[in-house]
Amino acid sequence: MACWVAGLVLSSNAHAAEPRPNAPIKFGLTPVFLISDLELLGRLQSYLQRTTGYQVSLISRRTYQEITALLTSGQLDAAWICGFPFVAHRSELQLVSVPLWHRKPLYQSYLIVDRARVAADVHDLRGDIHAFSDPDSNSGFLVTRAALAERRLRPETFFSKTFFTYGHRNVVRAVASGLAGSGSVDGYVYDVLSELEPALTARTRVLKASEPLGFPPIAAPKTPNDGPRLAALTAALLRMSDDDEGRTVLHLLRLDGFSMEDPALFDSIASKAALVAAAG
Repeated sequence: MACWVAGLVLSSNAHAAEPRPNAPIKFGLTPVFLISDLELLGRLQSYLQRTTGYQVSLISRRTYQEITALLTSGQLDAAWICGFPFVAHRSELQLVSVPLWHRKPLYQSYLIVDRARVAADVHDLRGDIHAFSDPDSNSGFLVTRAALAERRLRPETFFSKTFFTYGHRNVVRAVASGLAGSGSVDGYVYDVLSELEPALTARTRVLKASEPLGFPPIAAPKTPNDGPRLAALTAALLRMSDDDEGRTVLHLLRLDGFSMEDPALFDSIASKAALVAAAG
């Protein structure tokens, strides 16, 4: 849940290449994630390579849109994306697995403000400079946009100004520094930041938390690039909590594991997306 920096670059002709038994698993990472941590990336890659039997390329981009485009065009075997692009491209994607946080495949979106600010509801944020994470983020954009749409309001008229930080940690930084009066942020990111960087989150507070929503999932093209590669990746994710190295990765992520879930888990996000689309 923040932007990871991966050191491996996707070949520009990967989509045209025929699947080969020794072709690497191409696994995309979006700004959903929390930390740019070389140790974490190295351990994740090591675990996946050992348990799948394939070389693994971790591919990162700055925005959700870039990774989603690579995924839907078949240039990735799978990617850890957000629930919003998953429902937006449901006809093109399949659900591979969902992370478990506090042993559930759920998280929340938080509206945050300065700790000292007197505010009790979203209406108190009228006229703010508001920080969003990414236009394709559920927790960092869609949830707040839908909450305003329910009130027949729009961000561009309700707030005095909005901007995208392209990273949930950056939303917290914007509010903590006074660059923004309020922000929309991933609750998982915020809670883990409260553990890892308490001095940062201590300058803010949660004004409102959304209902529980489907945690950002692992998705793959509806028609896999290579069935055995995807099956090996899926099995490795589901077994991660049973493996010493896998548990280390999960600890760094502050997650409990991965599970198979029904795509209906994301129906509430799809409803929010439909509400926003209808509002225009």
